[in-house]
Amino acid sequence: MADRKDETASVAGCSHRPPIVNPKRNNYAFVCAGMASMASVLLGYDIGVMSGAVIFIQKDFGISDVKVEILVGIVSLYAIIGSIAAGQTSDWVGRRYTMGLAAAFFLVGAVLMGLATNYAFLMCGRFFAGVGIGFAGLIASVYTAEISPTASRGCFTSFPEIFINVGILLGYLSNFAFSKLPTHLSWRFMLGVGVIPSLILAIIVLTMPESPRWLVMKGRLSEAKRVLDKTSVSIEESQQRLADIKIAAGFPPNSCCTDDVDAVLPVSNRRTQSKNVWKELFIHPTPSVRHILIAALGLHFFQQASGSDSVVLYSPRIFEKAGITSSDHKLLATVAVGIVKTAFILVATFLLDRAGRRPLILTSAAGQTVSLAILGFSLTIINNSHVKVTWAIILCIAMVLSNVAFFSMGLGPMSPVYTSEIFPLRLRALGVSIAVTLNRVVSGVVAMTFLSLYHALTIGGAFFLYAGIGMVGWLFFFLVFPETRGHNLEDIEGLFGKFPWRSKKKKGTSMEVELEE
Repeated sequence: MADRKDETASVAGCSHRPPIVNPKRNNYAFVCAGMASMASVLLGYDIGVMSGAVIFIQKDFGISDVKVEILVGIVSLYAIIGSIAAGQTSDWVGRRYTMGLAAAFFLVGAVLMGLATNYAFLMCGRFFAGVGIGFAGLIASVYTAEISPTASRGCFTSFPEIFINVGILLGYLSNFAFSKLPTHLSWRFMLGVGVIPSLILAIIVLTMPESPRWLVMKGRLSEAKRVLDKTSVSIEESQQRLADIKIAAGFPPNSCCTDDVDAVLPVSNRRTQSKNVWKELFIHPTPSVRHILIAALGLHFFQQASGSDSVVLYSPRIFEKAGITSSDHKLLATVAVGIVKTAFILVATFLLDRAGRRPLILTSAAGQTVSLAILGFSLTIINNSHVKVTWAIILCIAMVLSNVAFFSMGLGPMSPVYTSEIFPLRLRALGVSIAVTLNRVVSGVVAMTFLSLYHALTIGGAFFLYAGIGMVGWLFFFLVFPETRGHNLEDIEGLFGKFPWRSKKKKGTSMEVELEE
């Protein structure tokens, strides 16, 4: 543990840099981040397409609501296998080949789902799709964080969430496009079309560079330097990033400010570090690592526990409860949900490196909580009225759109952005893997309990419950989250370790988070 503190001090001594507040964009890094984020289309497409396909699956197979819940939500639990495996494979074979595995699993899943002849066959396809989603959910955010220059990291690491929303919109459009086909064909085409983004991702992987941080971890410093030169806004930043990464990867501290590019980290040191990762993360964490772990797990828990997946996956059911009975109109309304989600994630991308992480996530959590409460109120009015209440229906639709808008401008992009940047390099793959695993568990529980929950509490009561969870989440974010905007990845660990946090405006910087003395 003393060695760990000495190393942290060495990193600090080599950096002590102020946050960068004037973002500059490196076009090569921009393209790399965009290509990597294509992996997230797989998750988004599955979420969007299942919201409509399940209507036709239920008619075709004559399954109950309980089986519908399981079919929709089980993919999140299957994704746990992929996210756990991705934490290991991304360290063994690299970040980009892990993306290839994501594409391969999802492709197999899409083919099996499209050809399914019964419920069990369909569940087999969901398994492969879920594992692929797990791989994609972890590796897209890790790779984009590691490839991005400091000043643009917030923008670039929000790309996975952008592509999730693009995938959701594509899923909604697929539902609407194939809804006119016979029931036994419509859902098969909806699910089977998922092979297209899988094939595109597999081709893209072949053209991408490897993560410079993974290359350093493997001792391939010359290759890492070439990638950093291409993805940094200046040669000076490239040299500084390489020096920081070398220390974080376990190279001797006195090499941090040298040009010893061909130095190689001894294999025995790398193996020792790998064995100590679990111990450092869970058994003997430093105050900063403990704080980082709490922040990451809390973020992923509240992101899903506040019911965002219920709103998206079951939006046709919500619109039906609000009085929209036509299948075409329900699917068209879901397309509007997809458009709003995609539009507001673009707003978040613009603001992440300008307004900062903390203001966006607090605004997002507050907005979601209010919209969920009003959605619960409007649905309660509709359910308890024997006549059509036009204003309540309009309010219900508006609150669904408001909820997805607030989610997309904060909580949505913040999970890949914040989680991938706060873990130190030595813990990043495992830390993000654990956080994504929790995300998938909670997502699966929410998706597989929503129909039962609203039968037990009424649909309005279900959303009141989500609103209460959202309120607790806002308090958690307010107390736990420091601002990380503009800080180098290797410096961020030093922002954590003490409670509580407060925000203070400083001259010459934007919002910085300081420790309360």
